[in-house]
Amino acid sequence: MPSRRDLVRCAVVGVAVATALGAGALAWSSTLLGEYSVMDMGGGGHGHAAHDEPGATGTGGAGASGTLTATGEVSVTSLAADPDRPADVRVELVARQQVIEVPGGHAVDGYTLNGTSPGPEIRARQGDLVEVEFVNESVSAGATLHWHGIDVPNAADGVAGITQDAVPVGGRHVYRFEAADAGTYWYHSHQVSHEQVKGGLLGAIVIDSAAPPAVVADVDVTALLHVYGGQHTLNGRVEDQHVAASPGETVRVRVINSDPGTAAVWSADTIRVLATDGHEVNAPTAVEGQRVLIPAGGRADVVVQAPPSGAVRLHVGGARSIEIGEPGASTQPARQPSRTLDLLAYGDPAPLGFEASSPDRSYDYVVARRFGIIDGRPGNFWTINGRLFPDVPMFHVREGEVVAMRIVNDSGEVHPMHLHGHHIAVLSRDGVAASGSPWIVDSLDVHPGESYEIAFVADNPGIWSDHCHTLPHAVDGLIAHVMYEGVTTPFTINGDAGNQPE
Repeated sequence: MPSRRDLVRCAVVGVAVATALGAGALAWSSTLLGEYSVMDMGGGGHGHAAHDEPGATGTGGAGASGTLTATGEVSVTSLAADPDRPADVRVELVARQQVIEVPGGHAVDGYTLNGTSPGPEIRARQGDLVEVEFVNESVSAGATLHWHGIDVPNAADGVAGITQDAVPVGGRHVYRFEAADAGTYWYHSHQVSHEQVKGGLLGAIVIDSAAPPAVVADVDVTALLHVYGGQHTLNGRVEDQHVAASPGETVRVRVINSDPGTAAVWSADTIRVLATDGHEVNAPTAVEGQRVLIPAGGRADVVVQAPPSGAVRLHVGGARSIEIGEPGASTQPARQPSRTLDLLAYGDPAPLGFEASSPDRSYDYVVARRFGIIDGRPGNFWTINGRLFPDVPMFHVREGEVVAMRIVNDSGEVHPMHLHGHHIAVLSRDGVAASGSPWIVDSLDVHPGESYEIAFVADNPGIWSDHCHTLPHAVDGLIAHVMYEGVTTPFTINGDAGNQPE
């Protein structure tokens, strides 16, 4: 699964490797994927169980397997919302492969939903049952919808080859899930995702809180960032946005980073970070002279107060900005601060809701890179715990367990790590414990040389992708999975259904 860039860069190296290693190279080239199931991937998670138990091998060894013996089988297709409950929100989204007219810029070849990109913003209220009928009118490779950051039941996760088959041209698929957690999220294809997300098959979804939030804003706006053919857009337009607000009014800006790189948010005026990845910050304080960094796939809700006169400018993503205040008022851009807000120490501490200090199961997730051969092709591929795809760990868990992971980046590049179906609590970075509000995310930037300790509760059964959201990295093998005991999938990758999730 190498990128074209790596194929060109590594072709000479691949020839040298094949020549030098002879029989070893033949052994490597035997990793021909063909049609495969994620059920067959990996040989255990290199983790350890906290207690001796049937089926758990290793009770603390660094290389111990986390494999568990299944006591029963449940298909991912049965892990679904209540089929008898009527939907509170119904939406039809029609996907097309077509030219996108980008307001303020030039047209690009890409993908639309209901004729636009980004697709329609879906709005629901916490507790609503959301039903989306997805129709593929003309996306030739097939398509799906993944509800990024929403802890949907596994059947609705939208990952081709794991939770469903890609929807072919002329096909339909219905997604149903309860909007349990208020917050800012987005949806995108998880079929050939590195191409289809880049091409605009995506949109925003906002779940309003059923109870008044701690900070009630007067105005609420979404700022979805995406690059179309080199054009930096805000909500699909190559232009800045003005939000009318009376003096003293507060504006909640929901920033969604749909691009493969980190996005910066800052202002010359005071802002506060209200939420990260859909989870409210406890007692957010004023942020001045610092930027807020949002990983690829991540979201941050910030609040800005309109001035007594004129406007304030909120920079979102570096190339675009939002001016907030009197209609027609403008203000000068501000230089991006060099200091970054440390969310590990932002806000006030509060209970996590689970005991993270004594997890039931622990794993390492060490990212590095080396030359090798995958599917018979040479390349400079990502490794997880020293292994090349598809021989990467499968992180096995049991429902109800508290699971800890130590994520280490030895690769030299930033990786925005994204776990499907769950939110993680960040416990420490490079050995420094979290000291602020619980930092709860589903997308976490891990910089070169950094190590994070994170934890989550295994409370959503299924088979879940755990991958880098710089999607070309996932294509090149930076993807593992969290698998619950007893859960199986009937779907395969690279078979007749054409499933290619990354």
